Amino acid sequence: MKQRYFEQRRRVVLALGALPLARLAGAAEDIDSKRTGGPYVPTPQVVVDEMLRMGKVGANDFVVDLGSGDGVIVLTAATQLKARGFGVEIDPELVKRSNAEAKKRGVGERASFQVQDVFKADIGRATVVTLYLLPGMMLDLRPKLLDELKPGTRVVSHDYHFGDWEPDDRYTWDVPEKEKINGVPRATVYLWIVPAKVSGQWRLNVAAPANEKYELSLRQNFQNISGTVARNDAKARALTEARLVGDEITIAFTVDGARHYFRGHVAGESMEGTAQLSGGRGATKWSATRVKA
Repeated sequence: MKQRYFEQRRRVVLALGALPLARLAGAAEDIDSKRTGGPYVPTPQVVVDEMLRMGKVGANDFVVDLGSGDGVIVLTAATQLKARGFGVEIDPELVKRSNAEAKKRGVGERASFQVQDVFKADIGRATVVTLYLLPGMMLDLRPKLLDELKPGTRVVSHDYHFGDWEPDDRYTWDVPEKEKINGVPRATVYLWIVPAKVSGQWRLNVAAPANEKYELSLRQNFQNISGTVARNDAKARALTEARLVGDEITIAFTVDGARHYFRGHVAGESMEGTAQLSGGRGATKWSATRVKA
């Protein structure tokens, strides 16, 4: 706790160093009482570029940076990749500087910054969320991200992760000497893809030529899923494959010694897609409706 406290105080000093001394103590105390994400440390451009690459940011994306600091992530996304978005930062001086820089670069219509608590930010529009916050703050934010972001949204973090929510991808590399962060020689960027909520009991219908009905039970731990399937009140059998990436789901199971393979998309309380049937019956369509969460 002491170490975290002094890190937070250091961020305040860095962020407010340009203020008159008469205002410094009061302003620092006010911001310090609200900030829990850690000290403000500018993100090197090489890390910003890797975060945007990992997030596959493009012109159709809306990027939300939580704890945006000097705004470099959203500014880079807007200027280099033509994306839109906004940054959320508790320090009004940093927000002022970020908005001024957006106007200077001619991207004020695509990039904006606001003084706000990250827990109160409206992140529902985001297709990509970026973060550079301490582990405690990451864990505190995890429920908000999972509840408010659309399935398939990419979440990218520098150095810190979400505990037992395993990343879908990560990349660690040696940082060039001139771009080291507080002397740290290595950097890691993590990527998560927000999973759809699929746990529960589903009624699965397979179209002709199969015309079969199944009871599908799915268990979920973030993007990791498993489950069982039963037909005609027969004994449930374990799925031989179960995979979830955003709203894209893949499941497979055996019927009479042959394999049924399903791929599709999740949309709230329903799923649908195409299936490759066992026994040489070819491809068909399938759908499922959740009957119990």
